[in-house]
Amino acid sequence: MSDRPPAAASDLPVSGRSLFITGLGIGQICSWGALYYSFPLIAEAMGRDLGWSKPHLFGAASLGLALGALAAFPVGAAIDKGNGRWVMAGGSILAGLALLAWSQVRDIALFYVLVAAIGVLQAATLYEPAFAVVARRTGAGAARAGITALTLWGGFASTVFVPLIQALLDGVGWRGALIALGAVNLLVCAPLYAAVIRPAADHGAAAGVGRPLAAAVTLAQVLRRVARRPAFWALALAFTAYAAVFSAFTFHLYPLLLERGFEAASVVAAMAIIGPTQVAGRVAISVFAPRASVRRIGSWVVLAFPLAIFALAWLPPSFALVAAIVALYGSANGIMTIVRGLVVPEMLTRHAYGAVNGALAAPAMLARAAAPAGAALLWAQTQSYGTVLSAMAAGCVLMACAFWAAAALSSGADDPSG
Repeated sequence: MSDRPPAAASDLPVSGRSLFITGLGIGQICSWGALYYSFPLIAEAMGRDLGWSKPHLFGAASLGLALGALAAFPVGAAIDKGNGRWVMAGGSILAGLALLAWSQVRDIALFYVLVAAIGVLQAATLYEPAFAVVARRTGAGAARAGITALTLWGGFASTVFVPLIQALLDGVGWRGALIALGAVNLLVCAPLYAAVIRPAADHGAAAGVGRPLAAAVTLAQVLRRVARRPAFWALALAFTAYAAVFSAFTFHLYPLLLERGFEAASVVAAMAIIGPTQVAGRVAISVFAPRASVRRIGSWVVLAFPLAIFALAWLPPSFALVAAIVALYGSANGIMTIVRGLVVPEMLTRHAYGAVNGALAAPAMLARAAAPAGAALLWAQTQSYGTVLSAMAAGCVLMACAFWAAAALSSGADDPSG
């Protein structure tokens, strides 16, 4: 028997690599669109129909995201063990069933249970598990290319699904929209993930980004060594602040712009800009800075977030200005997604990607959980989004400072095998 490990994605035929990323990418468009970007629009319609308050509605989203944060580490560890197909395909099936059940909700307690379940299932179906699956398949040398390509697909989620969901809301109401989104998870996401995620094609017996742990090194030792690095904690703070801003912005941009006097069609048009500009930012990095370090790219891109939020808070509410602000935010967010996917192998360690990334993502996901309800409570105090925008601006400044600290403290990926 040959000792040669299974072929890396870079050693496989181009058609095989393309099919893997294409299938995973289409799945990510649908997973993000159905499980994440749909909530603000559906919540707004539910609130009008059922008379539920904004804090009550967004409190359910926060509960779900908080539970998803608790699931991030075990999900990553499961993918490290080669269970990515079961995690992502099974998560999509359960998410589809939860969406179908949500479409029949009339009681707020059941609504909280179902949205909480969907939050947990996001940890099994969105970028973090998808990045870990790509990392296992490609190995360290090709992880950057694979993750970047996947984010190019995922960047279209809001562009495709925000107008689609608005059309469904206008045509069949929020209950019909949820039935359609449940079907997307059951009939598109789950079959795609089951088809393209093949543990037998993973790069060797990798426990992380294509490099097996040395015999004397355990997962716990990798995590302890990474946790002793100040750069890990600086990155955790940066991504926690980033996640809070991202979540508040995503969940509240729709009602925020409605409050500013824009028609629903204009708001949907502005939100649809995010997707193409995310892709444009990622393409720009691939073309103009293909070999630039994640440390350098991240240090520049974090500057765009406070600029966008300050502009949204202080500039007059014209559609052209809002479109420009959303485009700036979208392009920066697109690049930041690549940074977030690559800091583990490039700035921390090349081992146990799923578990280390899950540990890094957990506090960020908790912040992402708290932000929608927190922003709703801030809004409720003044019945205005001014205070919310101030809090988001402070979060952006904290994110930039923390990432700069991580860049200064990090000297590259750790090698626990010594």
